[in-house]
Amino acid sequence: MSGSHGIEQVQRRTLLVVLVLNALLFLGLGAGGLAADSSALLANAVDNGSDAAVYLISFLAVSRGASWKRGAARASGIMLLIFSAGVMADVVRRWLVGTEPIGWTMMGLAVVAAVVNLICLQLIRRQRSDDVNMKAAETFSFNDFASNGGILVAGGLVMWLDQTWPDLVVGVIVAGIALKGGVDILRDAALQDVEPGNAP
Repeated sequence: MSGSHGIEQVQRRTLLVVLVLNALLFLGLGAGGLAADSSALLANAVDNGSDAAVYLISFLAVSRGASWKRGAARASGIMLLIFSAGVMADVVRRWLVGTEPIGWTMMGLAVVAAVVNLICLQLIRRQRSDDVNMKAAETFSFNDFASNGGILVAGGLVMWLDQTWPDLVVGVIVAGIALKGGVDILRDAALQDVEPGNAP
């Protein structure tokens, strides 16, 4: 029991750290996205904001029963699907009304966010846990890190080509990554439902 309790304490501490880091990224990328008029940065900001909310759910789920954890994972997956739809709607809006993203701001914030998300990913992977919520947290951090690379490339293309489409394309890609992540998390939760010994 004491070993299990110790593992839960480490998981809670890890989730709390990544929760705070993602909340800070949400604020920073959101402000930067508005300043740079960047769909990709705003998409990444909303992604980090939804991640922070999901980490809070996972944080609360650590010491709960298996059924509660699976429910929390489902909520996480559904939030990612909703986020994906919202980002796609914003990309369409920006395509129709026009946008003027600032490449340098996109690239600078993408590098900062990539470093923070890599730290989060390493902290979570150290747990080596099969817990559905820790797996969801790892999925979020990996998705965010991949998205940061896309924003870095988009910022460079915006500057080089003097075009806005790379920013919109990366916005769509970020939404697609979130969609896949949400589906994967819901699939994992469903598989754990049918595994023996996973009664509430």
